[in-house]
Amino acid sequence: MTRAVLITGGGGVGKTTIAAALGVAGAEAGRRTLVLTVDPARRLATALGLEQLGNRPEPNPKLDGLYAAMLDSAASWDAIAYRHAPAAVADRLVTNPLFEAVASRFPSGQAYAAAEEMVVHLESGEWDLVVVDTPPASGGIDFFEAPARMRDLVGGRLLRWLTGARLPGRRGLFNLAGRPALRLADALLGGPLLEQVAEFLFDLRTTYDGITAKAAAINRHLAAAATVVVTTADPGPLREALRFHEVGIAPALVIFNRALPGSWAEPVEPLTDGRPAAALNENLARWALEVRRQEDARADFSGRVGTTMVTIPWLADAPIDLDGLQAVFSGAPALTLERLGV
Repeated sequence: MTRAVLITGGGGVGKTTIAAALGVAGAEAGRRTLVLTVDPARRLATALGLEQLGNRPEPNPKLDGLYAAMLDSAASWDAIAYRHAPAAVADRLVTNPLFEAVASRFPSGQAYAAAEEMVVHLESGEWDLVVVDTPPASGGIDFFEAPARMRDLVGGRLLRWLTGARLPGRRGLFNLAGRPALRLADALLGGPLLEQVAEFLFDLRTTYDGITAKAAAINRHLAAAATVVVTTADPGPLREALRFHEVGIAPALVIFNRALPGSWAEPVEPLTDGRPAAALNENLARWALEVRRQEDARADFSGRVGTTMVTIPWLADAPIDLDGLQAVFSGAPALTLERLGV
């Protein structure tokens, strides 16, 4: 059975690195592992030693069993169109500028495309473990809410009101009566906007049954997955992490990343060798205050949510290869695959 681990959290907290490190740990444990990322900076490719990262899983040249892919939202939405609509309708959808806008510009659209792509890999039977580096919008919460939002979009009251009941011949009636009027209006406006909008709405409505069924499958997989929330001790990421509990999403684990070592807060013998020593003593005191601030932030967070927490220490050098990714897990012995049920 394929297991999924969802790496979530605000932007800039190290989600991509932790997803890559978890993928390395899975492959080293003998599991055929896929790391799926939507990170637009494509840092995962560098960290995993891949020259390029595309929509198709690519094997790591140095570690058997480790694969990585990057979600191409435009390509994924093209696949969604052909998966849920008749071929002729899908052909129109993928060339409609409005459809392209949903695919490439709206966070919920990108999150839904990522969720469908995840399900495709989970149900393919090719993998033992799929690690998903979720989209950063809303700290990853959009990834969980996207199926319902997309189902509401294609089947909601507004779309039903605009397109009418799904009756046989309704498109023919539109072609006969509605399209000429829209073309006349567009001629006055100087562009084919209204006709494109109407075409898009009618075509999008045809995907309702398929997207509704797929949304239900996505929700089942999300419920079965192990959700990991990554944060730092900074106020912004902490607020994003707390939102998961506020909306009722219970993570299996919360990771505090880039934690400064507690030893930095321990008293040290001050240096007394002139002005450079005074400046160094001042810096050491500031770092000690930061260590205590981080400890207080973690304690406060733990008191609010009660979720299992793991701390990953700050690394002087960012992981850019397999050795660096292995160091992420070696610095956090409490972070194990077994703890995630993998």
